[in-house]
Amino acid sequence: MKNSGNILLCGVGGQGILLASELIAFALLASGMDAKKSEVHGMAQRGGSVEAHLRYGKKVYSPLIEPGTADVLIALETMEAMRYLPYLHQGSTVIINTQKIMPPAVATGKTEYPADIISELKKRGLKVIPIDGFEIARKAGNVKAANVSLVGALSSILPIPEKTFIKVINDKIPARFLEANLEVFRAGRKAAKGNEGLKM
Repeated sequence: MKNSGNILLCGVGGQGILLASELIAFALLASGMDAKKSEVHGMAQRGGSVEAHLRYGKKVYSPLIEPGTADVLIALETMEAMRYLPYLHQGSTVIINTQKIMPPAVATGKTEYPADIISELKKRGLKVIPIDGFEIARKAGNVKAANVSLVGALSSILPIPEKTFIKVINDKIPARFLEANLEVFRAGRKAAKGNEGLKM
């Protein structure tokens, strides 16, 4: 991946989108790049749509990503990936958590959850890296760390050494959660490397 770019993170409240964007931003800064990020929270603290814009390069003047210019979309919830399609361009990479969180309209039976979103993304010419973040985090003993599995997947395509991400995680994650988060990070990185979608 090039030394400048735009990364958009999305999901729903409570999934750790803001922590994930913070880990990535600090890793970019630690590697000598400029990075700026901005967050947009949904109306609901939990369950509402949340997005974080992150831009990096030699010099960044604004954190906001314009439609059609996101190089990578990190979707912590499957359906949320579809909401942000206007930000992507032909050849964008989508790192998508296969976890589905049913919105109220689906839970009450008013509508159905869209079928086969990953195939739909591929049909649009996007490079898709599906990651079962919830399962990776469950195996590590902390399901709240699913967000870090997607950071691990992203780390495999950013021009930043793995050890830089490890140091940032060590610095930012409380000691009692550290081992599980490091395990999840490494598992997410390994899962992405084994994915056929990982051809930048």
